[in-house]
Amino acid sequence: MRNRMHFLALACFALVGVMALSATSPAGAQKSGGILKIQHTDTPPSASIHEEATVSVAVPFMSLYNNLVMFDQNVAKNSFESIVPDLATGWSWSSDGNKLAFKLRPGVKWHDGKPFTAKDVECTFELLLGADKLRRNPRQSWYTNVEKVTADGELDVTFRLKAPQPSLLALLASGYTPIYPCHVPAADMRRKPIGTGPFKFVEFKMNESIKLARNTDYWKPGRPYLDGIEFTIIPDRSTRMLSFAAGKFDMTFPTDVTVPLLKNLKKDAPQAQCTMRATGVSTNLIVNRDLPPFDNPKIRRAMALTLDRKAFIDILSEGESTIGGAMLAPPDGVWGLPAEDLKTIIGYGDVEKSREEGRALMREAGYGPDKRMKLKVSTRNIATFRDPATILLDHLRHIYIDSELEIIDTAIYYNRVFKKDYAVALNLSGSAVDDPDVTFFEGYACGSLRNYNNYCDPEMTKRFEAQSRELDQKKRKKMVWEIDAKLQEDIARPIISNGKAAGCWQPHVKNVTIHTNSIYNGWRFEDIWLDR
Repeated sequence: MRNRMHFLALACFALVGVMALSATSPAGAQKSGGILKIQHTDTPPSASIHEEATVSVAVPFMSLYNNLVMFDQNVAKNSFESIVPDLATGWSWSSDGNKLAFKLRPGVKWHDGKPFTAKDVECTFELLLGADKLRRNPRQSWYTNVEKVTADGELDVTFRLKAPQPSLLALLASGYTPIYPCHVPAADMRRKPIGTGPFKFVEFKMNESIKLARNTDYWKPGRPYLDGIEFTIIPDRSTRMLSFAAGKFDMTFPTDVTVPLLKNLKKDAPQAQCTMRATGVSTNLIVNRDLPPFDNPKIRRAMALTLDRKAFIDILSEGESTIGGAMLAPPDGVWGLPAEDLKTIIGYGDVEKSREEGRALMREAGYGPDKRMKLKVSTRNIATFRDPATILLDHLRHIYIDSELEIIDTAIYYNRVFKKDYAVALNLSGSAVDDPDVTFFEGYACGSLRNYNNYCDPEMTKRFEAQSRELDQKKRKKMVWEIDAKLQEDIARPIISNGKAAGCWQPHVKNVTIHTNSIYNGWRFEDIWLDR
């Protein structure tokens, strides 16, 4: 009974969001007009959010779309408390927790003028639940508990679940869960996307820019304030920082500014407004365990044992990033392992002792000081990947591995890791929502597209499902900690650190809120305005 009441409390708690929209909207003398100019780090693989798995897509294209619900754009920390209506005006759970019904907003139009209906929601989830309806489907694993989604009328839609799943509403609130139009082929959404959001797609030039324009027929009165948004792609980070300091841009890319760079930027552009916060992104080591010699668990274990996590953090973030497991570490995260528990896990204790154990394992596998492994370490061609990858090469030397970097552009990099076309890679993995149902199913469940190194343990997948269905949060947290510890012991995907980064903007950019525990959910841009 207590568990059932907890679930119903979550449901009622979520319904508070139905009344929250006007309360969180900014008040005051906002000005309309102007083009917001933002830096971008590299060319996104496409504009289709449902087919991609990088913040380089979420930031420029989230504002084209709407969700059923979303995390309040003006509340810094994503949580159940901050979920508000979007295309839905309200929602309700069935008494058994197996159905989630939404009432939809009337009068909404797609950017091409066609009406939005419940059928569009049904079509979107047919794409996500289908095995081959998208070119690739990075978040199909989020919805393994969803049996089907049905349009029950023009403005009514119901999610039918295999078992209760209190986290589902948070998954639907992510910037990674936009609603797509039924009448536009999925392939067209990659280069000519159509949404219902505050901005319309104008232009996407590879290696150059992305341009969006105000949706003058947006369903939310008075929004957006901006005439448009322009993202300029500048691959070199030094050039980006200098051009922002010189006032050529209104905003940096929101995850671009490291702790050392922030200190420099405060000197060069003291007027800039900046926020340093947890990103919800882990730096991690992925190893293709199906490719010899990495099918040998001794080698994978040795590679985990050589990692000096504190050295990574001290060099890259001057101690600001945090050591954690699969889940975002506290206090930024709700579900992360306590520090005292981490110390008992392989590779998280004495580094020299761990490396000696790693060298012994490598000798057992046939390597040593006179027979060193030659290795190519792959990584993505942006600084947040390249910088830790360089440190990794040095750490591998301690266990008889001589390695070199293979730098890969973003569009090619993700194709490679999706296809398991790599040996070892230094990777960054973002969790769009701080919830185990995102992190576990997406990164570690058998068959998930984003399970880049093919870790597969059917018994662990059963444990993922059990924690998802647990309605008592204290019990669920204990289950999550046990799962996280086991993933680290299994060398499923060695986590090096949980990252922190800053985004900066000029003082004339008003009403900016950058979310503190996820970099994927806060880019609607409909409330931002320019005071100039």
